[in-house]
Order: sequence, then C-alpha cells, then structure tokens
Amino acid sequence: MEAVLRAGLAAGRRLDRPRARLLRRELRRLEALSAAGKALRGRDLAAAELEARLERAGVAPVPRAETLAALDRAGLVDDRRFAVDRAAALAGRGYGDAWIRWDLERRGVSAELVEEAVASLESEHVRVEPVLRERGGGPRVARLLARRGFGEDAVEAAATAPIAAEGGAALT
Repeated sequence: MEAVLRAGLAAGRRLDRPRARLLRRELRRLEALSAAGKALRGRDLAAAELEARLERAGVAPVPRAETLAALDRAGLVDDRRFAVDRAAALAGRGYGDAWIRWDLERRGVSAELVEEAVASLESEHVRVEPVLRERGGGPRVARLLARRGFGEDAVEAAATAPIAAEGGAALT
C-alpha cells in the first residue's frame, strides 16, 4: 500500500510507463527495507555486514545504498555502537584484544572504530584475572589465553601464575 501511495497511484488514475517505473522503484525500496529489518531483528550488525546480507538477498545496488543510508540516518545502523557493544560482549566472554580486533575487522568495521572499541575496554591484565582465579595458571591456561587473543604480557602472567588445585583455587 505504501508503494502505491508513494508512486502517486489512485483509483481511476491511469498507470502509465513513468508511474509504473516509479511504483517498481518504490517496491524495490520497500523490499530492501524489509530484508534489512529481518536481518536486524535478531541482533545489531555492522553496515558492511548488513550490506552483504542485502546483496545475498538479491537487493539491487541502488535500493541497497538508499536503505543503508536511511537506516544510518535513523540510527538503526551505527558502526561505532556496534563495535563498542561487540567488543564488550567478546571481552565479557573471555576474549583478548587481538581476537576482538580480528572479529570486528572481519565484520567490516573501520580500523579507527576498532581501535576506539578496544580502547574502551578494561585492560587485558584486568580481564585475565577472573580466568586466573578460576583456572589458576600454568602452560595450559597460557595456551588458552593465547588462542583467545590475549597479548604476550597476559599470556606470560598466566604461564607464571600458580597452577590451580582440584577445587579451582590456585595453589600457594
């Protein structure tokens, strides 16, 4: 209905070629907005991720660009917000700065925003403390932290920390 109204169609009005083109353009725009809404329904996405999803959904380049611009203006797609929220979520799940950088970059977030998001996190030394309290230290925990993208200092701290006893507390 919205496409019909935006194309200026009404009962009794002739559907000529220019109006038909306008109607098709409006339908494509609404299809793109609908596809974007479905993609954003589950979680926030970076603009590059959303653009890739719209492309895979068969949305043409012009309506895709118009949709992304409209969602950006409305604040529904915001790479800065996405980067900060995603970095905080990954840090909360026990990932280090290198992993977080890699994840944000592969999602199409600019290098500047990636660095801002990582800078907004607590330092790796603070984030590694709960892991060391829970698991203790030693080579096994150091390898875990290295796989999760923690820096050399945090991995070294884990390697030299006392190894955890059976109950999870570090031996003294």
